Formats: sequence, C-alpha cells, structure tokens
Amino acid sequence: MASPGNDVKHGTCRTDKVACMSDTPRRRGADRTEAIMRTTLELGQEIGYARLSIEAVAARAGAGKHTIYRRWPSKGALLLDSLLSLNEASLDYPDTGDVAADLRVQIHAAVDLLAGPPFGPLFQALIGEAQYEPQVAAALNERFIVPQADKTVARLRAARDQGQLSPQFDLELAMAILSGPLYFQLLITQRPLTHEYVDRVLDALFAGMTPRP
Repeated sequence: MASPGNDVKHGTCRTDKVACMSDTPRRRGADRTEAIMRTTLELGQEIGYARLSIEAVAARAGAGKHTIYRRWPSKGALLLDSLLSLNEASLDYPDTGDVAADLRVQIHAAVDLLAGPPFGPLFQALIGEAQYEPQVAAALNERFIVPQADKTVARLRAARDQGQLSPQFDLELAMAILSGPLYFQLLITQRPLTHEYVDRVLDALFAGMTPRP
C-alpha cells in the first residue's frame, strides 16, 4: 500500500495526466538545452572558438547535430546563447537609488563575464566574427547589444526622472558614450578591461550628466 506521502506526491498526476505527460517532455527539453549550452562553453574553453563546431558540441553532448541546428543556425549563435542564458541574472541592473553605483555593479559583472577569463577570448572572437557573418551579428544585436542598451537607458531614465541626472541630457548618447570606450579597450587596443577602467569611464560620464546648480 502506498504511504500518504506518496498519495500526495502522485495525486496531481492521477488527477491531471495530460499536464503531467506534457510537463515531462518540457523538463527533458530544458535539461537537454542546458546540457548543450554547458557543453558548448566547456568545449569552447578547451579548444577555442576557431575550432569549435556544432558537430563537436553534438558529439560531446550526445545530441543530434540537426537538433542543435534547428535552434541555433551557427556556432556563434549557440555560443552567445550559452554565455547569456547561463549568466543572465548577472547582467541585470539593480536599483538602489544610486544610479552611479548601480551602473558600476552591473558593468563590473558584465566585464567579469565577457572580458576576462574564462570566456573573454570566446566573446572577443564572437564579436570579430559578427563583422562578416550576418547571422552572428543579428544574434549579437538581438540577444545582447539591444537588450543591454535598453536596460542601461531605462536605468538612466529612472535616475533622470528622480532628479539624479540633468533633465537635458540625451540618454541614448549617454549609452553610446558609456559603451564606446569599453569596446575600444576590449577590441581595438586589446588592453585589459578592468574595474578601474570602468570606474574612470563612469566618473567621466557622470561628471557631464549630473544636474548643474
């Protein structure tokens, strides 16, 4: 005889078999997706972006390559989705009431994830490929550039509405002024993108954005 605990545990499946049957494939699909993304990051760190391929990910993950291609049209799209999906929470902005501190926390987290080890070289290679591969460029814009720009502008707008920033300041321009030096450091000079450098950029930006008496 089943214990009362088992009756409670399996009661939902007895009363709603359709929901249970549909939920199981969904869980399996989510688990398989996460396994593919984790394998992508592990393999990318081991062999580098140039040698990474969907076929290699499929073999390591025990998945069919056609299954992967149905969701991700290129290794660049797969790598980007893997980087962002498994670390999405670290790219959100806090709202403590101090916009400078909030931007500092978020940008430090983004720099730690995308500019330093272990994923920095993979992200740099991905941005390089986006310059000549339209699918990768589209994925980069859709999954990272546009969402992060929107989050930054939204946080700046909230600060402006609260009187922390000059009401005349162009928020879209502020976003460009903020991101430009970071990408210049990461991609052009290829010098380390450190917290200290981020702080210098933020200090310069806010010196021009704070309300004037």
